[in-house]
Amino acid sequence: MSLCEFKIEISAASAELADQVLLELGVESWSVLEDVIVKRAWLNGVFPGQQEAVARWEELSPLLRVAGVDLIGDFAVRPLGDSDWRDSYKAHFHAWKFGRLHWVPVWERDTFVLPAGHKVLWLDPGLAFGTGNHETTRLCVERLVALTELVGTNRRWADLQVIDAGCGSGILALSAVLLGFSKVAGFDNDPEAVRVSDENAAANQLANRVGFQVGDLVSGLSGRGADVLFANIQADVLIRFAEELITALKPGGSMILSGILAAENHQVRAAFEALAPGWAFDSRVMGEWSDLLVVRPT
Repeated sequence: MSLCEFKIEISAASAELADQVLLELGVESWSVLEDVIVKRAWLNGVFPGQQEAVARWEELSPLLRVAGVDLIGDFAVRPLGDSDWRDSYKAHFHAWKFGRLHWVPVWERDTFVLPAGHKVLWLDPGLAFGTGNHETTRLCVERLVALTELVGTNRRWADLQVIDAGCGSGILALSAVLLGFSKVAGFDNDPEAVRVSDENAAANQLANRVGFQVGDLVSGLSGRGADVLFANIQADVLIRFAEELITALKPGGSMILSGILAAENHQVRAAFEALAPGWAFDSRVMGEWSDLLVVRPT
C-alpha cells in the first residue's frame, strides 16, 4: 500500500479546538502535532493515497472552520516510504528539562551533553503519545519531580507503588524510576503504546524496572493499589472512571490527573470531590490545559 501524509499548519491557539473536533468525530487517521517550545501546531493525517487524503480533508475542513480552528497556509500531501511515515513526528520532538531531569530524543544520544549530576531519559515516542513537549505531560512530570522533593528523605518514597494509567510512550513511569521509585508499573489500552514503552525502557537500560501491560482503567487497576497514580487521559474518561481511580489510591497517596482542558477542570474536580469528600485537591494551568492533584488522607 502506498501511503501519503497530509499536513497543514494551524495556529497554536487552535490546537485544542482541533483536538476536540477530532475527538468528537472519533476519527483515527488524523492527529494534531504541537511544538509548545516554538508555539506551532499542525494537523496531520496518513492515508492510502493522495485522492483519499484530499477527500477526507474536504470532509473535515468545514467542521474545523465552524469550530474556529485557524488554518495557516495551504495543505501539502506527500508520498511516504515504507518506514518514514513513522518518523514524521521526529521534527516536532525536542529535548527539554525540569530541574535535574532531562527528556531527550534517542536520536540525539551522540550529541547531547548531560550536565554533571543530572539524569536523562532517552525517548522515541513512535506513534504513542508522550514526548513531554505537550503541556499535559509536562504538568504530570513537574508534579512528580515536586513530589519527590517534597517527600525527600522523610518517607521511604523509593518503595512506594507508582502506577501510570494510560502510559503512552512510558515517559511518566520511566521518569519515576529515574527519580528513585523502585515499584513502578504502567498500562495502556493500545498495544502499540505498550510496545513503545517497552522499547523506551530497553533504550534506557530499565527493561526490568517497569512492568508495562495492555489494559484499561478497569482491568489495569483491578486489585491494585497505588501510592502515586498518574492518569493523563481526557476529561470525560477521567470522570467516567473516577470511582475506579479513587478506589486504587492508597491512604496517604497522591493521584495526578491531566489531559484536562482548563475550561473542563471544574467538572473533573466536582466529580472526584463528590466521590472523595475530605480529600485534598489542587490544580494548575499550563496554556489551555490543566491538571488535578488528588491527595487521600492517611
